[in-house]
Amino acid sequence: MSDTVMNAIPDDIVAPFQIEGEAVRGRLVRLGPAVHEILSGHAYPEPVANLLGEACALAALVGSSLKFDGRLIVQAQGDGPVRYVVVDYDTSGALRGYCRYDEEEVAKLTTGFVRPGAKSLLGGGVFIMTVDQGPDMDRYQGVTAIEGETLALCAEQYFAQSEQTPTRVRLAVGQADVGQGPQWRAGGMLIQNIAEDDARGSTTEAWVRTQAFFETIGEDELLDPTISAETLLFRLFHEDGVRVFEPKSLQAFCRCSQDRIETVLKSFGEDERADMVEDDGQIRVTCEYCSRVYAIDPAGLA
Repeated sequence: MSDTVMNAIPDDIVAPFQIEGEAVRGRLVRLGPAVHEILSGHAYPEPVANLLGEACALAALVGSSLKFDGRLIVQAQGDGPVRYVVVDYDTSGALRGYCRYDEEEVAKLTTGFVRPGAKSLLGGGVFIMTVDQGPDMDRYQGVTAIEGETLALCAEQYFAQSEQTPTRVRLAVGQADVGQGPQWRAGGMLIQNIAEDDARGSTTEAWVRTQAFFETIGEDELLDPTISAETLLFRLFHEDGVRVFEPKSLQAFCRCSQDRIETVLKSFGEDERADMVEDDGQIRVTCEYCSRVYAIDPAGLA
């Protein structure tokens, strides 16, 4: 194992790794304060918060592989109790996300169930990954049907259909008390089989063996704040050896601002803005991502 593994990897990171001498690579994400800020900003029912937390971990796992400055948007939408879940990952490491849902339908679904999965919450619909390389480049978007019960299975299906890359994903979300009361945490791991070629030869045996180790991961291990990321990787892959590369820091960050809100409001006509004015003469706009409320003086928009 490389020297990098000997250094403790904190929360709110995503760390790439490579199985020594094999054509298998992966990434491990550990989210603490960042995902707690995202989930606690709304009064989400536990199943909805769990779904959004999984989407945050998934966006970090996939988005951290981008080789350019831009964004990855992970979203799923359907006709179930949760209409929409979206997470926006910026290659600077910034995360934001939210869910749109019907509270009564979620409550009815969760009666008698500990934790309904993505398929039950979203119903029939689509799973989408969008890569945004900036205003000068066209967006790339891949779409697959929601068929797996979990977001992890949706992601595996996406990679199999859209990129023909054998991929396994494991996601976990829960709460732990790290001295400040219950705090949301999320974790995840992704492994991929690098395509074989004349130099590598067959990669099948290594992929089968790595998947066998991968299957032993427990959700509690991905979430436990007392188990470091490097310890978990060593437990799983010490027989083959694992090389961990420089981790990337993650943080909760919303791009909303007073200027952005005012720009949006200016796109409406005066009559439409007049209908938005509240009793105190202000227009109030709440950001769906971070729940921040902006009070805008309509006179300044003229």
